[in-house]
Amino acid sequence: MAGTRLDRVLADGSAAGTSRSRVKALIEAGHARIDGATVQDPSRKVKAGETVTLEIPDPVAASQAAEEIPLSVVYEDSHLIVIDKPAGLVVHPAPGHSGGTLVNALLAHCKGSLSGIGGVERPGIVHRLDKDTSGLMVAAKTDAAHRDLAAQFAEHSVERVYAAIVKGVPRPASGEIEGNIGRNPRDRKKMAVVKSGGKEALTRYRTLEILAKSRAALIECRLATGRTHQIRVHLASINCPLLGDPTYARKVAGLPDFGRQALDAFTLGFRHPESGETLRFVRPYAPDFLRYLALLRGPSRVQE
Repeated sequence: MAGTRLDRVLADGSAAGTSRSRVKALIEAGHARIDGATVQDPSRKVKAGETVTLEIPDPVAASQAAEEIPLSVVYEDSHLIVIDKPAGLVVHPAPGHSGGTLVNALLAHCKGSLSGIGGVERPGIVHRLDKDTSGLMVAAKTDAAHRDLAAQFAEHSVERVYAAIVKGVPRPASGEIEGNIGRNPRDRKKMAVVKSGGKEALTRYRTLEILAKSRAALIECRLATGRTHQIRVHLASINCPLLGDPTYARKVAGLPDFGRQALDAFTLGFRHPESGETLRFVRPYAPDFLRYLALLRGPSRVQE
């Protein structure tokens, strides 16, 4: 690993399971040492023979308030919890959403038994769904479970399958969408497929049904990577944006308005961090998603 950045060495080595952004923050806060000397530059290149150490401090107690918000619990044990997040629920506190989030609900439901590795604002959170995406999520109750689940997400071994209703019909009917995703250079609030920089991203899709006389289609997406807005950005890049997506699509004339992006995470599979058992959860499409699908149905055919 000689010549590799310090943050990457630590994220891939002794701190495996801790996100690289978290490792970077710990380095900048003075928790890393090379041959006993504190180093605060995450980009510092390591040399052969050096001893690199990272001190991971005890997690800070969450400052968020527990709120009795109803949760749809799919599975729960002493290590983790799987919930079915409704559309409209923000995952963790952020500017403009200081309360009423999934984190607030989990703090009340789990009564203090959430992993603290995610930091003050995100106890238990291993991954996220956009506010207006419905679907299955897993949260960690212990630090050990958090590290293991984070590692599974990092190595892209977690199964995540989404149903999406898009504008038009993808051509070809099934395939892969590749393209690094980064900040849109013209609008920093958006993500985009970028020619340089960004993070590698791969989405596999297949068309399930043609809707509304070929003005829309129901497709299934499987994530090989997990980038911010990945499915939304990738589908928009092939001119089949999600219906109802206020950021990456325009309203399609003649089609009913969904009121949110038509994306539903209906399958989630991963290895249990304690037992090693493969857990796989599949549920029917969200009720509002099904109602919207019914509105769009008419003469249709399933793609083989």
